[in-house]
Amino acid sequence: MGSDKNRESKQSKGQKASLAERHRAKLSSRIGIFDLLRGISVISMVLFHYCYDLRFLAGKDLAWFAPPFIDIWRASISWTFLLIAGCMCAQSKSNLKRAGRYGAVALAIFLVTYLAAVDVPISFGIIFCMAASTFIAALLKKAHLLPKNPVAAILFFVLFLASLHIAQGTFGLGSHIVTMPGWLYQTEWLSWLGFPGPNFASGDYYPVLPYTLLYLSGASLGGWFAKRGYPSWAKSAKVAPINFVGRHALAVYVIHQPVLLLLSGVVTL
Repeated sequence: MGSDKNRESKQSKGQKASLAERHRAKLSSRIGIFDLLRGISVISMVLFHYCYDLRFLAGKDLAWFAPPFIDIWRASISWTFLLIAGCMCAQSKSNLKRAGRYGAVALAIFLVTYLAAVDVPISFGIIFCMAASTFIAALLKKAHLLPKNPVAAILFFVLFLASLHIAQGTFGLGSHIVTMPGWLYQTEWLSWLGFPGPNFASGDYYPVLPYTLLYLSGASLGGWFAKRGYPSWAKSAKVAPINFVGRHALAVYVIHQPVLLLLSGVVTL
């Protein structure tokens, strides 16, 4: 009887040690700079949304929270998220599963924001974009059509910049601007792609065009680094609390807005 208990105790300790070793191995395989930059962006996102809630939902006087500053701040967050998510494609064991997780969260966010009716519901927001972009990258990778070099990364980024105002009906850079066909914007069914219909509205809008091009820029660069190896400083880059936030970015995204709505007084218990 005593030996059975001892054996069970040893097995339990062995399992715990094995789990701890796997956890350490998982952490050591991560690229530290990604968690660090994503953690910084998550903290920036929380502050951005708090300012948004205070000004536009709670009616506080935050005159400085206005364009163009608000647009630059928003882009610094979302662009970083998408570039890093693209870079991490090469590190993922299954991008299809990853896309599925993003898609489930995006659907939940739409339903919650639609039912809560605190602000405009989020249709085709950044988590949807992460899902769609990851799915597209997974298909391209499976078909051996996802490039893995910095030249492709630059080309995707230039195409992203050229497509940045496609939702407003234009494509191009500098003096080389073309107007997109008007019929693309006459239906709601192409809103997900980047051509919002006449009645489309969303509290957060990141359609496939142009933002998947930014994601693919990151995926091309990440694939190139994965073949050659990341520099040691990039692997070891770490500020423990910020890296922790970066590793749990999706969870923070899901829970932060209800908390902020309570803090800003928009919603009360």
